Amino acid sequence: MYYIYLWTPALHLFKSLPNTLPLVSVRSSNFIFFNAESIIYDIITKLSSPLVQQLGLWWNFKDDLEDLESIVSAIKTVLLDAEERSTSNIPVKHFLEKLKDALYDADDLLDDIHTEALRKDLLSGNKLTKEVRVFFSSSNQVTYGLKMGSKIKAIKASLSTIQNQTKLLKLVPREYPMETPFMAKRRQQTHSFVPKDKIIGRDDDKAALLKLLLEFDSEENVHITPIVGFGGLGKTALAQLIYNDEMVKNQFKLRMWVCVSDVFDVKTIVANIIKSVTNHAPDQNLEMDQLQKQLRGEINRRKYLLVLDDIWNEDRERWVSLKNLLIGGDKGSRIIITTRSHKVAKLTSKCQPHVLKGLSEDDSWSLFKDIAFEQRSADLTNSGFVEIGKQISEMCRGVPLVIKTIAGTLSFIETQNEWLSFKDNELARISQKDDEILSTLKLSYDHLPSHLKNCFAYCRLYPKDHKIVVKTLVQFWIAQGFVNQSTSSQPLEDIGFGYFKGLVERNIFQEVEEDEFRGMVCKMHDFMHDLAESVAGREGSLLNSNSSTSELDENCRHLSVDFSLIPLQKGKKLRTLLKFSNKKVVNMSDASWNWIVSDCRCLRVLELYDLNLFSVPGFIKKLKHLRYLDLSWNPHLFFIPKSICKMQNLQVLKVEFCYMLERLPKKIEKLVNLTHLSCAGCWGLTHMPSGIGKLTLLQTLSMFVVDKDGAHGAAAADLSELGGLNSLRGELIIKNLGFVTNAGDKFKAAKLKEKQHLQSLVLEWRGVISDDGKEDHDDEEKSLKDLEPHPNLKKLHLRGWRGNAKFPSWFSLLTNLVDIRIKGPSKFKHIPSFARLPHLQRLKISRLTELEYMEDNGPSGGQADSESFFPSLKLLHLKECPNMKSWWRNSPIDDDKDDDKDRTSSTMAFPCLSSLCIKNCPLSSMPLYPTVDDELILVNTSSRPLKCTIRMSSTVTTPSSSNFFVPFSKLKSFEAENIEELDHDMLEECLENMTSLKRWGIGSCSWLKSLSGLLQQMNGLTSLKIKDCKELDIEGMQWEPLKNLSGLEIDNIPQLVSLPLWLQHLDQLKTLEIQNCNGLRSLFPGFQHLTSLEKLRIIDCKELEFSADGIQKFEDYTSLRHICLESIPKCQHLPEWLQYVTNLKELHLKFLPGLTSFPDDLRCLTSLEQLHMIHISKLPNSLQITHIPRIWVDCVQHELNGRHTFFKRLIHSSAEDIKISERGVIRARPSSRPCLMYRGRRAKGAYMHFHD
Repeated sequence: MYYIYLWTPALHLFKSLPNTLPLVSVRSSNFIFFNAESIIYDIITKLSSPLVQQLGLWWNFKDDLEDLESIVSAIKTVLLDAEERSTSNIPVKHFLEKLKDALYDADDLLDDIHTEALRKDLLSGNKLTKEVRVFFSSSNQVTYGLKMGSKIKAIKASLSTIQNQTKLLKLVPREYPMETPFMAKRRQQTHSFVPKDKIIGRDDDKAALLKLLLEFDSEENVHITPIVGFGGLGKTALAQLIYNDEMVKNQFKLRMWVCVSDVFDVKTIVANIIKSVTNHAPDQNLEMDQLQKQLRGEINRRKYLLVLDDIWNEDRERWVSLKNLLIGGDKGSRIIITTRSHKVAKLTSKCQPHVLKGLSEDDSWSLFKDIAFEQRSADLTNSGFVEIGKQISEMCRGVPLVIKTIAGTLSFIETQNEWLSFKDNELARISQKDDEILSTLKLSYDHLPSHLKNCFAYCRLYPKDHKIVVKTLVQFWIAQGFVNQSTSSQPLEDIGFGYFKGLVERNIFQEVEEDEFRGMVCKMHDFMHDLAESVAGREGSLLNSNSSTSELDENCRHLSVDFSLIPLQKGKKLRTLLKFSNKKVVNMSDASWNWIVSDCRCLRVLELYDLNLFSVPGFIKKLKHLRYLDLSWNPHLFFIPKSICKMQNLQVLKVEFCYMLERLPKKIEKLVNLTHLSCAGCWGLTHMPSGIGKLTLLQTLSMFVVDKDGAHGAAAADLSELGGLNSLRGELIIKNLGFVTNAGDKFKAAKLKEKQHLQSLVLEWRGVISDDGKEDHDDEEKSLKDLEPHPNLKKLHLRGWRGNAKFPSWFSLLTNLVDIRIKGPSKFKHIPSFARLPHLQRLKISRLTELEYMEDNGPSGGQADSESFFPSLKLLHLKECPNMKSWWRNSPIDDDKDDDKDRTSSTMAFPCLSSLCIKNCPLSSMPLYPTVDDELILVNTSSRPLKCTIRMSSTVTTPSSSNFFVPFSKLKSFEAENIEELDHDMLEECLENMTSLKRWGIGSCSWLKSLSGLLQQMNGLTSLKIKDCKELDIEGMQWEPLKNLSGLEIDNIPQLVSLPLWLQHLDQLKTLEIQNCNGLRSLFPGFQHLTSLEKLRIIDCKELEFSADGIQKFEDYTSLRHICLESIPKCQHLPEWLQYVTNLKELHLKFLPGLTSFPDDLRCLTSLEQLHMIHISKLPNSLQITHIPRIWVDCVQHELNGRHTFFKRLIHSSAEDIKISERGVIRARPSSRPCLMYRGRRAKGAYMHFHD
């Protein structure tokens, strides 16, 4: 069982619980970030390498290598004693620092030798004896050998001197404690890693704060409530508990959360508040005046809740300057502040703060025992264990963070005597110190197994409150040599993830959860981050513009840095260089590249993602120690230099979402240690390089692209090269299967069945395009049976296979599948039954134009059948299957309209389906779906299954639940469009059940004239879409049920002539989209009252004109961020009010043939980040848009005529991204000419695309 506990960052005392507590600095701590066991393990491994030994023999320093191994092994025996004494013994501390430098030098030197040996081995075709003869034929190599021999002797002498010091310091040989069977057993216990929302001992605090927020009547519009308490008590978690309470959500429609922490920079805080509201960070180049206008536009006259977490600022002027920007909220607005300082609380609020106290003795014990005895419940019956545990719990003084950390440490200590020793010795000593919390947490660090200490300290490189991607963190640890492989059979990634689990079980990490795109993520509590910073010392550093110093310590080995500061640094000893912050860098300078490659020769980890790189220099090969290289999210990167293949130590190469990357480097097989090649989102890749199949250590290969028509000849790998890559994990996408020749043999040679670790497999076909522009349907010979995957597979996607109409028999063997997606076009008339797959949760079927049914057998409704029918299915999508009229092959389609026959057409029901989408499938007979509670979308389909489901017994049960419920009573989203036989009475019957509905869409109902009656019970509606209801009168609609509406879409409503005045009551409306309303002539009078609007889209409104009638200056329109005007032929000029929408970020103008003039000055739109113009045929040369960062102009040839001056000025402007595309006649198969690139003064990229 895991909990979210109440604890926040702290540096205060907790010996007692007074109201005022002094600060304690940890920056000058004597803690040392250095656990030498891992680096010594790495050195000994390299010394014992056959390659290194062989070269030592030929280079005549084999004896020196043996002596070096003996010295290092001897030093290892006294390490534990030295590390424990270093915290209180200065000479021992200095000894460790010298040892650390010498070992790092030895590791780098041995890595040099091992790399050189590996390179020569590769060049010789893996024939070392021949290679050695070649090796000694070169005088350069002899010189290199002599040089290495000299360096080894120097290292040996240095370490020998250090070894002699161990005797002077009287260091005693001691063994690191071995892992006991008890500890191993505990670590093997399985758990979800996802904490449960359980908080102990804070019910009274929650109730008191809720009363202040919801009931207290303040004279001020915005009332401020501080929560005060020292570190570790749980201020942040309590604020989170309040913030997510349902009553609070209902009271405050606008809620914002900002973590302030150490640096109180008003501009940064304002930007983060705006980001919390809009989910988009404002432009970093905006001035403070522009930001404050945007902020006031978001919160003025709106009732809001804002949490400012972890404030340290005691400067009144700074606080007042922020407060003045926040007072414009509507009456009843609230600000919650969490702080450790009573002075801060007094500064920020006139009212008494809520002072958080420690947990009671009973609550403390409850928390302690839940963690310490979590997997040893039998010990709770042992009075001795319980008594010691209660005493330790009392010594934690009611601080949840300390209780949790100490209990987590004790959960790994096996015997009662060890618990007693911990209490009487280590914990008792802490009570005599001042900085108790940090020192107490240090006990947890001291008790970490040696292999976890470096892993913990390395996390200092992340900013506070950062979401850490666990897979990446483990890869960092491996690259640094922190992960030791005891047996060759277990992958390093598995061992590293075991390390992570060990840290989680000791409560080092929090908020561990699964992210849909990044996998497992976690955070580190701020106090744990402080501890990591302390133990890291000078070896780890994080530098940005807010750092107290911009200079790098000469002893720093691991750096996270704002890349704009790179040229200022020295990095001779750096082993890690991470990119700090999301700030864009306008292409890396040559100086930065030179610094990285020339100064940072010892790098193991290098992050260069999202730096707007256009190229990578060939001399990057000089980073021969590099294990991890991330070039992802550089969309203008066209190729990777082939010299990168000389970096034989490289383990991880990431090029994800480099959209324009066309090829991977040739001779990639030389990267013999490569385990991860991440190329997801590289849609420009044309083929895989030949030789990739030799990388047998690969665990990640995101995508394998089959060469089209053999266009790249021998340089391209064929599908058979997948055959030897049986260590692949995660997801594999195979593209262009339609281009495989000799498919039967190649499919078999890929050996997908042998890839037992693959979790996800995506098989994509693209038919060969013939000269007449049509795709050849030549998939008949490309049988799916030869692409059988391993039964362990969890996700299978098939896209575009046009082969025979039979599914292979192996589908029934994939019993572990969780996700199936089949997308045509294809010839399937039926597909195998998925109903009995026990773990299947998501099933998506689309574009199977010949599919007639899903199940071969007819429907039945027995309890046994129901329990085994799709027992886990939560999501079902059926789209574009025009021939599927029934779910079952043997189910007759009865055209009789009798209700009783409708009800008996099926008694089978999905037991736990939550989301259902049926589009363009005439299904009139299918299993019922009363449990759907998330989303129900029905478009161009029959109403019969809906009618049968809604008219089930008013209280029904399903196998998944014994509770009685009303069908659709918990449904949140419902969309119905062009439903056969749907009438007003049936729709009303459905909506009466849908009492929890938040989003509703209705379309193609020619009989619908009014929504007023249907909306009576829908006060909670937040989104409404109305489409193709030709008789509907919007003018007369009742607005009261729509008062909470945040999104409104109106599509093809001929009765709409102007926006109705009742829209003024929708003060929470954020998105308005109007399409195909050819009767619409004006946006007024309703539009001018929509001051909360953030997004406006008007498309295909043939009669709409923008006039000045009734327009006032839109100075209140500070919320509007996105405007799209498309296909409005009568639009001759943009509305003048546009220039007053000063916070606008995106402006899209498309297909406006009559547009001739723009507002007088678009330069006042200083927040505008993107301008997209398509076919604006009368674009004026005088248009002032060169201040906009991203501009895309798409036009035909005659639209360019006479506007070269404009385009020339545009290309040489300060814009960061410019794309000018010329389009002529689009043929069946468009082909692209080469892209011309331009750069302005700040331009990241300017392109001119030309199409035939």
